[in-house]
Amino acid sequence: MGPPTVTIGSYPDYPSAQRVVDYLADNRFPVEHTAIVGTNLTLVETVLGRMTTGRAALVGAGTGAWFGLFIGLLFGIFTAGNNWIAVILVALVVGAIWGAVFGAVAHAMTGGQRDFTSASSLRAGQYAVIVDEQFAEQARQLIGRMHLTAAPQER
Repeated sequence: MGPPTVTIGSYPDYPSAQRVVDYLADNRFPVEHTAIVGTNLTLVETVLGRMTTGRAALVGAGTGAWFGLFIGLLFGIFTAGNNWIAVILVALVVGAIWGAVFGAVAHAMTGGQRDFTSASSLRAGQYAVIVDEQFAEQARQLIGRMHLTAAPQER
């Protein structure tokens, strides 16, 4: 599990916690004994847009084209003569067609249950900087100096 740890500070955002660890590193603190821990996690799903059958087919065509290109390159390596370009192009086109078909069919099979695209992310409400217990006092002293040097600049 590891050595016992101590929280030396809590911050409202990740950049603030990151600045503290960066300051510790700049002052030769053994940062390998440090961690930034996000608490009060929230899952945020950002809706990017509407998903139609046509858009699903287009996304599938793109994915299929990449896969077809990969397969075409593999087969093209073993093709004699100048036909390797034709092999790659055929594989790319076939991959795009099959990808479009599968994308459209997969979207149609959802029956309208998920007609949007989204991106999910985890966000923390607070970020704690923790250190191994044996280094806690040294870290607190350094952070105290950090706040003393930062105070005059904030005016």
